[in-house]
Amino acid sequence: MRKKILTAVFLILIATCANAQLKGLVDKAKSTVASKTGKGVVTNADISAALKEALNKGISEQVSKLTAVDGFYKNEAVKILLPEELMKVDQTLRKMGMGSLADEGIKVLNRAAEDAVKEATPIFVTAVKNMTITDARNILLGADNSATAYLQTNTTTPLYTKFNPVVKNSLSKVGADTVWAKLINKYNSLPMVSKVNPDLNDYVTSKALEGVFKMIAVEEKNIRKNLSARTSSLLKKVFAMQDKR
Repeated sequence: MRKKILTAVFLILIATCANAQLKGLVDKAKSTVASKTGKGVVTNADISAALKEALNKGISEQVSKLTAVDGFYKNEAVKILLPEELMKVDQTLRKMGMGSLADEGIKVLNRAAEDAVKEATPIFVTAVKNMTITDARNILLGADNSATAYLQTNTTTPLYTKFNPVVKNSLSKVGADTVWAKLINKYNSLPMVSKVNPDLNDYVTSKALEGVFKMIAVEEKNIRKNLSARTSSLLKKVFAMQDKR
């Protein structure tokens, strides 16, 4: 009887050790991704760090450009044009020889966006810090705009909340409210036209957000497609994995 008990205990110990060893192997496998790039093993920690580096690179190199004078106004990819309901205002004023006033109206909208985007970086930094390992792996092996989509999902609401009052203040600071009040009043005083009163604050805020994400997507695509854009050994090591998709 005693021998049977000792045998049972021995078998339980063996099973316990085997399970522990198996769990250790599984955990190790989960935390490590074998790379066939010839540059060694890429861990989940590497992937997370590389994606955060890539996003921060996009933020610092692309978003910062938008905050400069003419960052929006002279960048055709993100330049804010007039909302549809104001196109007739623009066209009518130009026909009446007031093209310079119409041009100034477009410029000040872009100036407000350039001013507002200065508030974006802290919000992006928080979103990047909060990225999980699962997020990072999905982004790395996802579509060419996966990182940008991640930021859009996690920052659009706080960015809009932050941008909106800044845009409002910026429209006032750069004189856009005065310019557009003059433009709209001039247009509304014309005979036989439908009166307009657009919400320029919401429009510029939305367009500023659109421009920010568009430029981050440019940098993300650059890193994914252009080997020379991978400016660190970590970026080269990790993004080589997605090259093999």
